[in-house]
Amino acid sequence: MRFFKTMLYMLVLVLLLIACSDNAADGDVERDVINDAEDTSENGDIEETDDEASQEDEVYRTPEMDFDLGGQTIKVVSWWDMTIDTDNPDNIQRQENLEELMDKHNFEIEYIAIDYEEYQERVTASLLAGEPIGDIVRLGKTYTIPALVQQDLLWPIDEYTQNSNAFNQLMTNELYTYEGRGYGFTEDQTNLVQGIFYNRTLMNELGMKPLQEYVDEDNWNWDTFIDVAKEANKDTNNDGSVDTWGLANAGLLVHALYSNNTGLTDGNQEILEDPATLEALNFTSQLATEQVPRPSEGGDWTEPGQFFRQGNTLMYAGALHELSGIQADMADYDIGFVPFPKGPSADTYHSAEALLQALTIPKAVGNPEQLLYIWEKINDIDSIYDYPGQASYESLFVNEEDIENVLMVAPNLIVLDHHTFPNLEYYEFEGELNEGTSVSTVVETYKSSFQAAIDEVYGTE
Repeated sequence: MRFFKTMLYMLVLVLLLIACSDNAADGDVERDVINDAEDTSENGDIEETDDEASQEDEVYRTPEMDFDLGGQTIKVVSWWDMTIDTDNPDNIQRQENLEELMDKHNFEIEYIAIDYEEYQERVTASLLAGEPIGDIVRLGKTYTIPALVQQDLLWPIDEYTQNSNAFNQLMTNELYTYEGRGYGFTEDQTNLVQGIFYNRTLMNELGMKPLQEYVDEDNWNWDTFIDVAKEANKDTNNDGSVDTWGLANAGLLVHALYSNNTGLTDGNQEILEDPATLEALNFTSQLATEQVPRPSEGGDWTEPGQFFRQGNTLMYAGALHELSGIQADMADYDIGFVPFPKGPSADTYHSAEALLQALTIPKAVGNPEQLLYIWEKINDIDSIYDYPGQASYESLFVNEEDIENVLMVAPNLIVLDHHTFPNLEYYEFEGELNEGTSVSTVVETYKSSFQAAIDEVYGTE
């Protein structure tokens, strides 16, 4: 009987090995059998694995192209050195892809970095002269759309950037567009994150309700934000003077706009009287007239960040790229992150970018489809990370809730275009609001001049 059982077991094992042999990529059948068993035991069936494979197949990939660039040097121009830094497994894959492509298509690549202060002038001049400084050139949207596109200086590239694994689809198809065509591209799948940094240590010392609870309750809005800021404005030592503050920033117009899903302009129109914009202006005015923020001490634009670093101010509205510097200066404090609170016309949390930038291809460059093919094949990798930005976010935050907040706002990027118009008096407009001038007066004062500034750039019919 024991012999019969042994033979039966061996027969079943042989049949199982034969059935799995087609799936074994390297002859290690046992590994594949174990993985299949784990998928079945954990998920109840193998449909999830099939779904994941199906989703992978749905990613569009440009068919293989065969061309020889004859030793051409592709110049990639930015205001920083874009050389691939092989500091993680993803970038190592990109560098290996690049080396294979250079071999196959006979080209070299040169990364050119130009100082930011002179960048716009130099690059724009080269485009206007018909002698672009590079084949792939980073351009700020504010001086590109519509100005450079209207002059037919850049290729529309959306037909070449459909691979969502290699190109940020939001950038090309929604953010960096003109008259329905996409002109900017990037392989970076992350967006600029803005929101509220808060001093969790100070919050606990003051015995305040955790800010995260407002988010968890879906009750983090402009009203609760003002309440929190006012609650933290305290005289903790009873000497008659406030010594802790709730809010470092005296000017929050940009944050008010994006958190209410609006702006000051929309394409070639000013929208100062749009209901959502008026709500944002009134919120900005309320912060000023009710003296919610910490009073200025005569500092420059860096003053709010300096206030926050002193450790006696609860909240600071800023962008995620500031956090590492804040943490270095506040090593003894626990710094958290929550979204900027939702305005009444918003149904989700947002982030914003007022100086959007992306890569472009000048019209004087004759082979955009080949350049975009190369860029796609460099960046079409099998990432080791679960989501874009994971390595960076996990290096910045210890608390998982902070990372979840970042991931919640990152996809909802709003581009504010008011800096596109050189003669639009944004800072004067913001200054009057922060000085307490009524919203109706400010709107009436600037409405016509805003539209005139827009018309100068877009041209009038």
